[in-house]
Amino acid sequence: MPKLKTLSGSDIITILKSFNFFVAGQKGSHIKMKRMVSGISQTLTIPNHPELDRGTIRAIYNQASRYISPVELQKFFTPNKIILD
Repeated sequence: MPKLKTLSGSDIITILKSFNFFVAGQKGSHIKMKRMVSGISQTLTIPNHPELDRGTIRAIYNQASRYISPVELQKFFTPNKIILD
C-alpha cells in the first residue's frame, strides 16, 4: 500500500458520501456512516477530528476496502503524483 494522505474526519466523510454512504448517527466526535447494497447494511465509524493519525486513516481505508474497490479508494487516500518527463 502506498503512502497515505493526511486527511481530516470531514475529508473522509466527504469521500464516503461520494460512494453513497450517509450519516446515520453521531456519538461524541464519532460519526457512523451507512449504506445499503442489495439489502445488506454496510457501516463505518469515522472520528470527526481536524487531522487523523495515519494509522487511523489506514484502518478506515482497510475497513472501507471491504465494501469499495481498493483501486477506487486509492484515488482519494493516496497523494497524486506528478510525473515529469
